Amino acid sequence: MHDVKALVFDVFGTLVDWRTAIAREAETLLGGVGIVIDGLALADAWRAEYQPAMEEVRAGRLPFMKLDALHRRNLDIVLTAFDAERADEATRHALTLAWHRLDAWPDVAAGLAALRPHYRLAPCSNGHIALMVDLARRNDFPWDAITGAELARDYKPKAIVYQSAADAFDLAPGLTMMVAAHSSDLAGAAAAGLRTAFIARPDEHGPGRGESKPTVPVDIAVDSVIELAHALHGAIRSR
Repeated sequence: MHDVKALVFDVFGTLVDWRTAIAREAETLLGGVGIVIDGLALADAWRAEYQPAMEEVRAGRLPFMKLDALHRRNLDIVLTAFDAERADEATRHALTLAWHRLDAWPDVAAGLAALRPHYRLAPCSNGHIALMVDLARRNDFPWDAITGAELARDYKPKAIVYQSAADAFDLAPGLTMMVAAHSSDLAGAAAAGLRTAFIARPDEHGPGRGESKPTVPVDIAVDSVIELAHALHGAIRSR
């Protein structure tokens, strides 16, 4: 592990609690136009459209588009399913941008601060650059760069997304570690040649409905970003 020079992070679910924030914003914004809704149910339904929409891009049936565009496309589908079609354009736009206003899990700030003196840090997210910048500014993420889908013009787990993140730092994939709370993401990164670290987020989709352990081989499995920093401490000292 002492050869690793950069850590690249999944963001939605790994670093930020999307479900709580989206539920809160949905109830507030839709309630403002007279639509009473179960925010958590809407957040879950909206997120459930995430991978199918990206698969349309990965398969070439849709051109690459920034995640805001996919989120808006998916929101229109979900509002129809929730009998909330009367939500106006301004409300739909504001709710789409709620993904720019997510809050970090409690361990993230201290964990990234401990890692930054020793590693180059960047998101490797399906979120586009403007979205990643807004989340970084909101949560004080100390990124050295922004990598991910917009840079690669494709979506994870396509190999090009991970490889372009390593290449952005002029590093071979094996000198770069992907950090995520999702086994499928880490499997894609490993197949692209990156090292992998799993962060447990057992409550990402609600209590006990996230991943508490990886289902694929990984280099490191920990319960928080702070624990990741501790786990990598020996590698730092051996450099």
